Parts: sequence; C-alpha cells; structure tokens
Amino acid sequence: MLDFQNSYLIILLAGVCFFLYGSAMALSSLEKLMASKITALMNKVSSSQFLSIGVGIGLTTLLQSSGAVTSMLVGLGRARVIKLPQVMGIIIGTAIGSTLTVQLISFDLSAYALPVFTLGFAIFFFTKKPAIKNLATVLMGFSLIFVGLKMISTSSHYFSQLDILVDFFQALRNNSFYSFFAAVVFCAFVQSSAITIGLAMSLAGAGVIPVHDAILWVYGANIGTTSVAIMASVGSNYIGKQVAWAHFFYKTISVVLFYPFTAYFLSGIELFDSTPSRLIANMHFFFNVASALIFLPFIKKGAELIEKMFPKSAADEFGAEFLTMDTYQNSSLAISYAQREIMRMADIVLNMIKDSVHLFETEDPVLVQSIKDRDNQVDFLYREIKMFLLDHANKSNTVVHQNIMNMIMFISDLERAADSIDINIRTLAIKKHALKLEFSTQGLIEIQAMHAQVVKVASMGINAYDNTQMCEIAIQLKRELAKLEISYRENHISRLNQGLRETINTSSIHLDLLSEYRRIASLLCNHAYATTKIKAGDSIRNTEEP
Repeated sequence: MLDFQNSYLIILLAGVCFFLYGSAMALSSLEKLMASKITALMNKVSSSQFLSIGVGIGLTTLLQSSGAVTSMLVGLGRARVIKLPQVMGIIIGTAIGSTLTVQLISFDLSAYALPVFTLGFAIFFFTKKPAIKNLATVLMGFSLIFVGLKMISTSSHYFSQLDILVDFFQALRNNSFYSFFAAVVFCAFVQSSAITIGLAMSLAGAGVIPVHDAILWVYGANIGTTSVAIMASVGSNYIGKQVAWAHFFYKTISVVLFYPFTAYFLSGIELFDSTPSRLIANMHFFFNVASALIFLPFIKKGAELIEKMFPKSAADEFGAEFLTMDTYQNSSLAISYAQREIMRMADIVLNMIKDSVHLFETEDPVLVQSIKDRDNQVDFLYREIKMFLLDHANKSNTVVHQNIMNMIMFISDLERAADSIDINIRTLAIKKHALKLEFSTQGLIEIQAMHAQVVKVASMGINAYDNTQMCEIAIQLKRELAKLEISYRENHISRLNQGLRETINTSSIHLDLLSEYRRIASLLCNHAYATTKIKAGDSIRNTEEP
C-alpha cells in the first residue's frame, strides 16, 4: 500500500506523518466550525452535572481531542469565564468523548481513505463557503489518518521480524512499566491519546506487542494526554491550574484503580470481539465509561479538594473593586462607583496601548502573554460593569437611564479597543517575528510617531469622559492623527515605489498596524463626538429661546 518502491522505514515515518498531519488538520477545521458556539455552550453547563458530562462528550466527539477541550477550559478559566465546579463534569465527559475516535480507527477503513480524500479535496477546491471548506478539510484529515494507520501497520509487520526490535519489544514485555512510560512520553510528545492508541493498535495487530501491553499504552495515553492542558496552564491563574490538574488527577487515579484488574477486564471484553484492534478500542471505551461512573458521585468533593490544593493567590485577586451591593444605596452613589470602575478599566486599556508598540521591537513572550491577560481583565470588567449598570437602569428614572446607556457605550468602546490590541495588533507582531521581518528605518520611526500620537489621543479621550470641556481637544487631536496616518501611508507607498526590500516585505503589516491604531483612537473618541453634538444641540435651543 503506497510503497512506491520505498523502504519500510520511509513507509513507517510517512505513515506517522500522515497520521499526525491528518489529525491536526481535522482538529483545526472542527475547532473553526465550532468556535462560535463553544463559549456560549459553557455558560449553560452549571445547571446539571449530567448536562456538563454530555457537553464534554459532545465537544470531544466534535473536536476529536480531549486535550484540546481541556486546554480550552484552561483558557476560559484564565479569562474567568468559568470556575472549576462548573466544568468538572465536562472533564469527565471529555474522557468518554475521546473513545469515539479510537473506536473509529479500530476498523480498517483504509480502502475508503483515498476516495474520501478525493471527494473532500474536490469540495474544498470548488466551494467558496468557509464552513463547507472546513467540513471538506475534516474529511481530508480523517482520510489521511486512515492512510497513515495502514502504512504504519504494513511497516510494523516488517519491523516486528528484525532482531534488534524484537529484543527491544521483548524488554518492554519483561517490564510493564517501560511500556506504560513509553506511552506517556509518546502521548505527551504528539499531544493526542488517539494517535498513541492508534499506534498501539497497529503494533498489536502486527504482533509486535501483545494486547496486554497495548492496554498499558491505553493507560499511558490517558495520562499523557493531560500534559496538553498542564502546559496550557503554565502562567495561568488559579482557575486554569485547577482545571488542568483536576484532569491529571482524574486520569491518574482512574489508571491506579483499574491497573490491578486489567487481566480480568480484558478477559470479559474478549467475549465481544477478540481481534487486537477491537479489543484495545473496547477496553479504552470501558475504562473511560467505568471511570466516569465511579467518579460521578464525587464530583463536588473532588472540586473542593482541587480548589484547596490550588487556592487563589494574591496575584489572582483581580475583580471589580467598586461594584458591590452597597453602591445601590442611591442613584448618584451607584453612578459614581461605576464611573470609578470604568476609569480603572480605561487605565488598563491605555497601558495596553502604550505597551503595544514594544510587541514589534523584540520578540517577548512575557509581554505577549501580559497583553492577553490584560485583555481578559478588560473583558471581565466589561461584563461586570455592564451587568451592574443594566441592573441599576431597571431601578432608575429616564434621565439616569440615558446616562447609564452612555456609560455602557463607552465601556463597549474600551472593550473593542482592547480586543483590537489583543487580537489584531498582537497577531501582527507575532506574524512579523515568525517571518523574521524588519521595518525599514523610516517606517519604524513613523510607526513609533503614530503610536505616540495614538497614546496622546487615547489619554485625552479617556480624560474627556470625565471632563466634557476636553472633548473638543480630543476630537482635534484625533483629526490630526487621521491626517498623520494619511501622510504615513503616502510615505509608505513612496518607499514601495522605490523598491525598498524591508518596505515591500512588511507592507501589509505596516499598513494594517496604521489602520488599527487609527481605529483605536476613533473608538476612544466616540463619546467625545456624541457629547459635542449634545452640547451643540443645547446651544441651538438656547439661542432659539425668547
């Protein structure tokens, strides 16, 4: 199968590459298909543990990776969208969901792989809709998985007869811990339990390792897959760490409980299907379902234990400082405290703007993470302030209600400005460093000058929120910034016409960065335009009065 006169070593390596690339392709496309629905789904899981387990099963079935789902939970924990008790059921559900992929690859579907790949490519090539393209990529990804498995299986039969490998696998048979440890390390490296178990199926099917040792690979893969979330939790807050380590302890304790009874469970499962691949897939399914049933009654206690092991530290103490029940004593007090919280949110955004230019000067992972963390803080404050103001608006008169709507519009602009820095500007910086590009000397000077003007406009726009007399100044500065951007664009195009290599290489990044900076300045001056229109209307009414 697909040997093309190549050696068995090349076939083996190519098979592993097909398997890994196909898995990554399918996962990436499935994440894109589900991206808009995942976060909304998370907000509904706290009402029922059974629902949360179902969500975990569903997400892992769709994304084909328990590690990807748990890493996503770590990210949501970092953003303070979820807490550990909410997602303990999801963690258990991911273990069950991961068994579907293993069940699927336990059947020899390689005969259908190339026709399905051809169909997927044809759909991808001729369609223009992103959703259909992603679906076609999923088909191609799964096809590559089955092609890779067949190539691994074919080459495994050859390698199983080599004396040096016979001795190696005999050493694994003589020491069960070696098999288990090899699976943990391999799974941590490829970051997929399905890939690890799929390889174990191929080796067992070729007679390279006995089925019992393949079951040890199943145990090792279940622990190894937790490394994905643990690595994602490095530098995270306490919630992210709680989620990652809850996943680790759940998997590890499950293996400890099942390992002594492996031979008995294997004997029972052999009654259903004795072929090596089906035995391994069924054992993986039984192991995860039984573990879920055992731990289900202890979800709450388990969450409490993990929370004690990874408590909230002083560094994690971020939250709304001025929004409490006491602020509801009267409307003036509520508005005053909300404005103080808004200014705190604005300070974070302003500091993000000030630091954003440094993203392009040197490749600094600490600063990149700091920008992302501060955007999460802005998102958190935006939700808290908005809910507080909307709740208060229901209890206030019309005049106060209009004031509250203006405040909500301002924090919405702040949140969008922070998103622009985190999503767009940070991505541009990462792209620049990944491609090892450098701005031209004059281009860098202009970007720094543009950034300095944006900081000035942002500072004035934020200050004008508390002092309406400064709105005209903020608007004037913003107009000067717009002229400056046009001037810098013209300069950039002039350098392009001169054929400067640095300018040509960084053109898209340079122009996009100028646009983002102008957009941020516009967002922080929106309220100033609204205020001046109101003042102009009041002036007209005053002159019309007798």
